[in-house]
Formats: sequence, C-alpha cells, structure tokens
Amino acid sequence: MGHGKGYLDVGDETQGEGAVMTVPDDTEVIEAIIHASRAMVGIAMRSVTDCGDAVTLPQYRTLVVLSESGPRRLADLADALGVSPSTATRMCDRLVRKGLITRTRDDLDRREVNLVVTADGRSTVMNVINRRRSDVCALLRSIPRATRRELVDSLRLLSAATADTPELHWMPGWHE
Repeated sequence: MGHGKGYLDVGDETQGEGAVMTVPDDTEVIEAIIHASRAMVGIAMRSVTDCGDAVTLPQYRTLVVLSESGPRRLADLADALGVSPSTATRMCDRLVRKGLITRTRDDLDRREVNLVVTADGRSTVMNVINRRRSDVCALLRSIPRATRRELVDSLRLLSAATADTPELHWMPGWHE
C-alpha cells in the first residue's frame, strides 16, 4: 500500500509471468530515468559534435525549429527557443556567418526580417539525425528483443507524461 506521496511500501507486488515482482519505489524509478536520460543526452551531444558542421547544441536546436516551422521572425524564434531576442540574434548571426541560415525581408511587411534555414542548414540537421539514429540503433542491439515492447510502452508513457509533443525531426519521413 502506498504512502500517499507516490512511494510504495516494500510489500507492493505485481504478478509478472508467473513470478512475484516487487514494484520499484519512486527513488528507483527516478534513478533509472536519470541514468537513461544521461545516456540519451550523451548520444545527442555526440551526434551534434561529431556531425562535422561545427554547431553547438543551441545552434542545432535553432536549425531544427527553422526546419520544422519554416521562416520565422526573430522574436518568434526567440520565443520558440525560450531565449531572449538578444541571445537569438547572436546565435543567428553565427548561423548566418556559417551559411546555415539566411535573413530575408518579409513580402508583406518589408520592415520584418524572416530567418530561413539554408540547404546546408538542412543538411546539418539531417547529418545529426542520421548520426543519432545510428547510435540509437547500436544501443538497441544490446536490448533483448523480448523486452522491446515493454521498453516502447514505457518510453511512450514517459513521453506522454511530459505533455510534450515529439519533435518532428524524430519522426520517420519528416524530411520527405
């Protein structure tokens, strides 16, 4: 029986394939999530740093947002990234110098400037995604096939609990 704060008594048990298994308490689940997230952050970091296009993780995120949503005004981009407009300006200045985004005048309001990802910027995003998929595939080979359904269900449950929609660039065929 639980304590009302999400912690389970040692006596909490569930049946699983003929064996009695102890339900993990919150501490064990938290530690497992932290360890798994550390592994995934490592994969994400390597995929960006090893892509050969010399972008930082925040710059990559900027490229992803622009790739997903199309041209954006600086203020809208800053809002989407959760940064100040001045931070977004500095980041975009660097991406323009690298040839990964361009600034274009808005057709309706010539005072507005839209930020647009270039073909090289899209290529950078695809390189990172491909590296990330390759690393996750290698990781998957170490996970027994018999446990994959449980893994997928657990990851979907965790994702749904964040109330966050998956980024488009993780979904198959987003670039087609």
